[in-house]
Amino acid sequence: MRVITGSARGCLLTTLAGEKTRPTSEKVKEGLFSAIQFDIEGRRVLDLYAGSGQLGIEALSRGAESCVFVDRNPEAVAVIRQNLQKCGFSTQSQVVSADALAFLERPKESFDLVFMDPPYADGLLLPTLQKAATLVKDGGILICESDSDVCLPDKVDRFTLDRVRRYGRVQIWIYRYSAQEGEKIE
Repeated sequence: MRVITGSARGCLLTTLAGEKTRPTSEKVKEGLFSAIQFDIEGRRVLDLYAGSGQLGIEALSRGAESCVFVDRNPEAVAVIRQNLQKCGFSTQSQVVSADALAFLERPKESFDLVFMDPPYADGLLLPTLQKAATLVKDGGILICESDSDVCLPDKVDRFTLDRVRRYGRVQIWIYRYSAQEGEKIE
């Protein structure tokens, strides 16, 4: 895995060995970032089920202000820290060793962009999406990665499904903030 573009372009990222963690493929990552390329700069990012941290690191490389990485696997947390150091993003980042759903329960800051890529078979995506939506600012974006068998709702909280992209057996779901009736978006 490598950083595709931006300030850390070409930086090789370490991934976890074994089958426990499934990194997002280069093809999926390129398609995802192509879809949101104008929505990253200056944003506060949350990378849930971060694994190697590659999605949050790609966002930082493309100009995101900061990123919080959350993973409960101590080996993943160590790999994320190593990748942040290698790419020069340690000062813009916070790495949290915690269960993603438990992290979302704590009162804390809000985010502009959230990546969610839980283990496909664990049934965590919809509850994570519902809880994460409450932490995203108006104008924000929620991005989910799932197996192609998964079906998610068209609307979650203040966010409406903008598009679904399929890459073989992987789907990317992009939810964008939808203004409430009578509300002006500036």
